[in-house]
Amino acid sequence: MQAVDSGRTAQATVGPGRSEPAAEPTAEVAAAEPAEEAAPAATRSWKPVVRPRTHELVLDRIEEQIASGALAIGDRLPSERDLAASLKVSRAAVREAMRVLEAMGAVVPGTGSGAEAGTVLSAAPGDALTRLIRLHVLLSSVASGEVVRARIALERESARLASQHANAADHEEIVRLLVAMERPGVTVDDFNDHDTAFHLAIARASGNELVAELTTALRTAMRPTLLAALSRTADFERVSARLCEQHRDIHQAIHDGAPDLAADRVEAHIEKFYRSGR
Repeated sequence: MQAVDSGRTAQATVGPGRSEPAAEPTAEVAAAEPAEEAAPAATRSWKPVVRPRTHELVLDRIEEQIASGALAIGDRLPSERDLAASLKVSRAAVREAMRVLEAMGAVVPGTGSGAEAGTVLSAAPGDALTRLIRLHVLLSSVASGEVVRARIALERESARLASQHANAADHEEIVRLLVAMERPGVTVDDFNDHDTAFHLAIARASGNELVAELTTALRTAMRPTLLAALSRTADFERVSARLCEQHRDIHQAIHDGAPDLAADRVEAHIEKFYRSGR
C-alpha cells in the first residue's frame, strides 16, 4: 500500500487493476473547506420575478390604446400581421391575445378580406362576465354567504335606482313577469325562469348599465342553485305564492318611487329565501 502526505486522501492498489475506495477527508481538510453560505436574512423574503407571457403584453398595449382614446368601440384593430410587426412579437402571440379578448366579449373576430375584414372592438362583456361568475360559483371558489351578500348589495341598488328611473315600458315588463309567475299550474322550471327575468328586469330598469350587468351576471349564475332549492320544497304552491306576494310588494315600492322601501323589500325577500332554505 502506498501512503500519501498527511492531510490528503490515500488510495491503495489491491491486486492488479483494483483499488480501495478513497479515504474520507480528515478533520483538518473538512475544516479547511469553506461551507456554503446561507442567504442573507434581508433577501430571504424576495420572490422570483414572474415574467409576463407575450400575449399579455399585447393585451396591455391594446388596453393602453383604448385608455388613451386611440381605439374606441366599433374600431377595427390592425391585421394580425401588422400588429405583430408593430409590437415586434410573433403572430401566435397576437392570435392568443385576440382569443382572450373574444372570450371577454371585448372584440368580434372578422373574416374575409378588404375594408370590412379584421377584428372589431365590441361592448358586449355581459355574457363573458356571466360565464366567469357562474364558473366561480360552480367551483365554490366563492363562499355561498358571500354570494348572497353580493347579490343583496347589487339588487338593493338596482331596486333603489329602478324606483327613480323605471319608465312605462319597464313597469309593463315587470307586471307581465309577475302575471306569468302567478299563473295557475306554473311549473318549477317556468317559475324560476320568470323569477330570474323579474329580477333582471328591475336591474335593467335601474338605468345604470354596470349595475345591470353585474346584477344580471350574478343572478344568472345563481339560477341553477335557486332552481334546485325550489325543486326541493315540499309545498311549491305555498312557497311560490309567498314569493309572488313579495315580488308584488317590491314592484309596488318601485312604482311608487320609494327607493329606500324598494331596497329594503328586495333585501328582505332575498334573505328570507336563503334563511328558509327555499
